[in-house]
Amino acid sequence: MLGVLAEQQGTLMKPAQTRPEHMRDAELLAIVIMNGSGHRMAIELAERLLRRFGGLRGLLQAGRAVTMHEHGIGRARADILRALPELGRRYFAEALEVGETIRSPADTENFLLSRMRHLDHELFCCLYLDNRHRVLRFNEMFRGTIDGTSVYPREVVKEALGINAAAVILAHNHPSGVAEPSQADERITRRLKSALDLVDIRLLDHLI
Repeated sequence: MLGVLAEQQGTLMKPAQTRPEHMRDAELLAIVIMNGSGHRMAIELAERLLRRFGGLRGLLQAGRAVTMHEHGIGRARADILRALPELGRRYFAEALEVGETIRSPADTENFLLSRMRHLDHELFCCLYLDNRHRVLRFNEMFRGTIDGTSVYPREVVKEALGINAAAVILAHNHPSGVAEPSQADERITRRLKSALDLVDIRLLDHLI
């Protein structure tokens, strides 16, 4: 199917380029929104939408009420676009179900991004693991505003002891989109590490 969809402006793309990871955003989006229209038309529509909304993130965050009124979209395609972020979130959520082993940092990052990327408030979360790095529990511990949130190390440690966790991965988002840790982030990381060290629980990472 991808070989057929790779046809663009009367020519076929090279076989290696038909693999999804080698496709441009517009080509992947065209596959999703084609819905009976020709591939060339779908590519043109996809490119226009990406320009209009500033990329995939802007398009998928725009909401059904906005996208369905774009020329060439309509209700059916707007519903498809609305479903994509949730499908991605559920895919990565299943990848780290309770009992699953974290095999790479990418597993954790993708899971957390799917949960936290689009939030408009700050959220502080903990991923609790056993001594073989199997997931015991994911908790949304503290919720804040767009400017920050209050974190209480005692609650993090209490939860870890309650489920006999051997390790913890911390994560929180910056709704501003700035992923660099602040001085406050560094201070709370040190406090949490000290608190967890007292009960022999390892702090593996703090992701933003």
